[in-house]
Order: sequence, then C-alpha cells, then structure tokens
Amino acid sequence: MNPTLPPVAPSVTAELVAALTPRLRKRLDAGVAKVAGRPRERDGDVVRIAVDDDTDLELHAPSGVVTSAEAIRCGCLLAPDCLHRAAAASAAPVADPEQPSPSTTSDRDPAQAPAPTPPQAQTQAQAPAKTPRQPSAQTPAPTPNTGPDPDMTPGGTTPDDTTVGPDQRAAALALHDAAAAVLEAGTDGAGAVLQAELLRAAHTARLAKLPRAASRAVAVVTALRAARDADPAHRLADLTAALRDVLLLAHRIPDATGPELAELCGTARQPYTPDGSLRLYGLFTEPVLTATGYAGAVTWTADATGRLYTVSDVAPGGAGRAGAAADRAVRVGDTSLTHRELSRAGLAVSGATVSATGRLGAGAGVRAVRASGADWHGDPLDRLWAVPPARQVSRALAGDRDLLFLDVTLLGTVREAAGECLVADCGGLTLRFTAAHDDPVLPHRENLRLLASAPGARLRVVARLTPAPLPRAQLLAVSHPTDRATRLDLGVDRLRRADLPAASATALPHASQAGPTVDEAPVHLLRRRVHQAVAGGRRVLALPGDRGPDAARLRGHGLVTAGELLTELHAAAADRARDPFGRLLPSDSGRFARAWLAAAVLTEELDRILCAAAWGADPADPADPADPADPADPTDSADPAQAARPTGPAPPTDSPTDSPPPHPGPRVSGAKIHGSLPDPPAEPRERPR
Repeated sequence: MNPTLPPVAPSVTAELVAALTPRLRKRLDAGVAKVAGRPRERDGDVVRIAVDDDTDLELHAPSGVVTSAEAIRCGCLLAPDCLHRAAAASAAPVADPEQPSPSTTSDRDPAQAPAPTPPQAQTQAQAPAKTPRQPSAQTPAPTPNTGPDPDMTPGGTTPDDTTVGPDQRAAALALHDAAAAVLEAGTDGAGAVLQAELLRAAHTARLAKLPRAASRAVAVVTALRAARDADPAHRLADLTAALRDVLLLAHRIPDATGPELAELCGTARQPYTPDGSLRLYGLFTEPVLTATGYAGAVTWTADATGRLYTVSDVAPGGAGRAGAAADRAVRVGDTSLTHRELSRAGLAVSGATVSATGRLGAGAGVRAVRASGADWHGDPLDRLWAVPPARQVSRALAGDRDLLFLDVTLLGTVREAAGECLVADCGGLTLRFTAAHDDPVLPHRENLRLLASAPGARLRVVARLTPAPLPRAQLLAVSHPTDRATRLDLGVDRLRRADLPAASATALPHASQAGPTVDEAPVHLLRRRVHQAVAGGRRVLALPGDRGPDAARLRGHGLVTAGELLTELHAAAADRARDPFGRLLPSDSGRFARAWLAAAVLTEELDRILCAAAWGADPADPADPADPADPADPTDSADPAQAARPTGPAPPTDSPTDSPPPHPGPRVSGAKIHGSLPDPPAEPRERPR
C-alpha cells in the first residue's frame, strides 16, 4: 500500500483484478511491487506514474478517491486489459465509501475515519441488546471512538421480526469464504488476488446493507498490505482482530433476527441529533493517525455533569498532518480557537448537534464562542478522577468508553519485549503505561522517556485502557510534574528536561525495581497459535510436532476449553484427505476457519477476564449509572450506541481457577455480539485433574 497514491474504491480494485486473465493474475503481485517503486508526480487531481520511459499510468481522483475503473488509465499497448491498471489499484490505499469528504459542511463528522484502529484499534453476549438512547441532560454521553477503525452502530429502530434477506445471506457467505481463504493462505500467501476477492465481498456486503462487516473486511485488506510491505505501523494483533471480526460477523448474520440483526449489520453513518446549548470544558487533545491514510486531531471536552464530547478534525494525510492538526482551528461554529487552545479553555455552544457517541456536529445552525476553562483539580472536571479505577475499568470492559482518569506516582521503567514502558503506582496498584503512537513525528515516546526520569512525581493522568493480564494503558495526557495547574497533551506538547523536578532529573530506577513479577495464566499458548495461523497460514499449524504438552498445560491451569480448542485447531490444520491415487484432496477451509474463530474469540474473552482481575474489577458487573451507592460518579452510563460497542457484559468463558461454564457470546472489537461461537469440540467425559 502506497500512501502517496489516491485511495481506490474496493469495487474498482475487484473489477480490475477480475478482468485479468489467469496468466496475468499470476504476475499481479510482481506488478504491484513494480508500480509501487516507480516515480510518480501529482498534477491537481491526477497522479501520474511512469511505468517505463514510454508509458504513463494515470489515476484520476477528482474528489480525492478513485471511484471508477475508467479513472485509471494506462498508455501501454495492452490497455485497458493490461496488468498495470490492476497493479496500481492494488498498490493504492483502500477507500471507504462511507468516509465523508473533508469539505463536508453538514453534521457528518469527518473524524469517522475508515478502519484499522484504532488503533485504535481494536480489537475486539447473550444478554439482550439495550435500546440506543440519545444523550440527555441527565444521561452521560459515551466516549466517542477516535481510533482508526470505528465500527458502525445501529441507528434508529428495527422491528423485532426483521430477518436476514437472501442478498444479505449470500453476502455473508461470500465474506466468510473470502476471509477463510485469506486465513488459509496467511499473510505471505494472501496476495493481490485474494485481497481483491475480499474487497469484492466487502463491496457486495455494503450493497446488501451490511456496512459493519464491509468496513472490517476493508480493514483486513489494509492490514494485509501493511504486513506484506513491512510497514513499521503494522501490528499482527490488529490484523488478527479484523479477520476475527469478519469471520464472526459472517458466522452470526445468517442466523440473526430482530435487534440482534440490526446490531450485527450496523449503519453507514451515525445520526446527529439536536442537544440544545452546551457549556464545555477542555480536557486534552490527542493526534489521530490511522493506517488507512487519515490523520488529524481530536479534542476531548466535558460538561458540568461529566459527559464527554469531542471536536474532531480528521482528513486524508500522514504523520505530518497529525502533528500539525493541533494548531488548526476547531470546526464548530465561528470560533477561532485551535485544538490546542480548546484543550485548556472552554466552549459555549448553542444549537448543538451531537452523535450517539458524543461527537459534536459542525452544521450551519451550530454557534460556538470561546469560554473559560477549568482546572483538572477543580470543579467540574475533578469528578472524573473521583471514580475508583476498578469501576472505570469495569465500565470500559462492559463496552463503555475506554478512557481512564487516574492519580498516579511515577516509579520508573520496566523493560518488555516491545521496549521499555513507564511504571506508576495508583493506590497500591502497579500500572504500566505505553505510548499511544510510535511515529517519531509525534512526541509520545520522547515524553514517556522523560517522565520515566522523574520517579516519585505525583501526576494526574488520562490514559486509554489496554486489555492485558497486567494493568496496562496508553498514556494520553498528564498534569505538569512541577505545576499541577498546567497539563501536557503527550501527543501534542513536548516535555523538556527543565520541566522535571530538579532533585530527580537524573535519577533512573533499575528496571527490576519498577514492576512486579506475576504468575500469569498461559493464555499465550493459545494466542500464539492464533497469531501464527494469521501470519503463516494453515500450513504452519499443520507441521508435524507434539502439541500435547501445550494443551495439557492449559488444562492444568483450569483452561479446559482452551486446551480442547488448541487440539482441534491443530487437527483441523492437519486434516488433508487423499483420493484413491494418493493425491491430496482440497482442504476443508470451513473446518479450519471455525476452529480458528473459536480459538480467537476465546482468547479475547480470556484476555478481558484477566484484565479485569488485574485491575480488581468485575467484568460481569459493570458500574450501574443509576446506583445510588456511588453519587460521586456522574459519568457512569449504559452505552447508548457507541461505535462498534453494543452493550451487555458476557459471562466468563474460562477462568484460571474454575472449570469452564457454557460457551459465552463472542465479542467484536471490544463489542459483545449476541449468539454463540462455532461449536467447540466435545469435551472428554473425564477431565484431567
């Protein structure tokens, strides 16, 4: 994927690849590599690639996106049936048709970037779905999903008797087959042809009104291209989560009805509803940098009751735009405030329109003027830090916002496989903080390193929860180490050594003193195989070897279901029958996909349970906003319709100490999806002790 090329619609890439002859399809990956390495120049809305000395390839994107096959033109003798057009489409970023244009002036928020991440993203019940609610003066609005991959959430109401139509069933089947083929081939084998098949299935799903599944399929292709291009931003966990989501949605949609079907289908855009007048106080600004070529900034604000709102400015661009977006004017009303200024000031809005996830609209009827801000340690923002960390984590794991407001004391650093992370104490709980972005243009990593050289500093921080067996979060903003009335946005502001306390400016604790060692449940034995299947394909798990000890170790820690799924995963990978002449028959990709999906969903659920245990939270009992026992917590809320986060906790799947309960409902990118997993293998009657 080459970010210098304009995004190409999925249907265009699928159409061009499908038109190739079998001989040209075999040469497509080599053609993609050649086109990606050729010089190019931009002339207005046209990007021109010099294929050779006599041939030019042009991509016409008048609206910033290539929307038709005719917009890709080649000057070679074989055009329009040449390899160059399909190679250029396969080398360009994948466009999301639901992404609004940066010039949009309606209430559609440009921060709804197409899928990753979100970083953020992310990853991710048999309880009934809760009815979406609009924000009100008494109901705290949920935190918006600012990561790169906000899954769609249902908007409006759907009759309970809604059933899957024939086109939706066919689209789900096509998605399942295309995703299973990608899983079987692995990252190295999923070339441009398999990617085009998945893009075609995504386009079919979008036409069948399955935007959520289509968006996740596009995220799979984007992550595949990043992996094959050795992009430093590639994360195997993100690719695994996106592929799991596609297979899970394709598995559940054919059998879903009523509200469950509406939840699984999603909607293309979130509606914005009038919310009257608002008095907002700036919290912090964070840069947004997605793997799909979008960048910008999002400023978080809160009202006097603790409801969170965001003002976004996200558009096509790279790390440079993400670093400079904080100094751009906010796009709400006629105010001249920049995002950096708004994070420390306030905003008075009249005629406000707000999405279900708390994004402020920028319609023509919205008026906004600058107002005074508030300190983190005073009213009304202080109440955000008054909520106990365990309750905040319970709320996040239940599908509510994933921001954490914590008071910590810095301890130093601890070295991990991925590098050093900052360690802090939060009321006796040892936390590990990591950088939200590793791009050198953004100051996250540098600021984290300087904070580590100030052990003993007491800070008030804002972080984003990272599900892990140890308490872990991404550090987003902190109070100043020497001036508590000042705050630093770690993705925007650069901390200097002169800002640190003089007594500890050069003190650095030994890594062994900064973090405790814990006896973790061996979930990594199953997670490693899940990731290996995505990276290397089916053949990696089919290699001969003794896998019995791993399954036995899982059972020995009480993870009986995990041990059975690991055994089934290896058996499905090695299941290759032969015909009477000894020739290998086609493999059963369906069985392998079902076994991998069950293992992937169980791994995610175990990670959620272990994360809750590490924070001392209860994942099955999220904070109740109506609970009078905690009047100091004004921010608890049943999530009305957060993107990709349907409500409802899931019962534990497996715990390190107890035998497994009935199989739970799976989760998608942090969301619960009602229904069951693919049927797990039958457990033995006598479980090993």
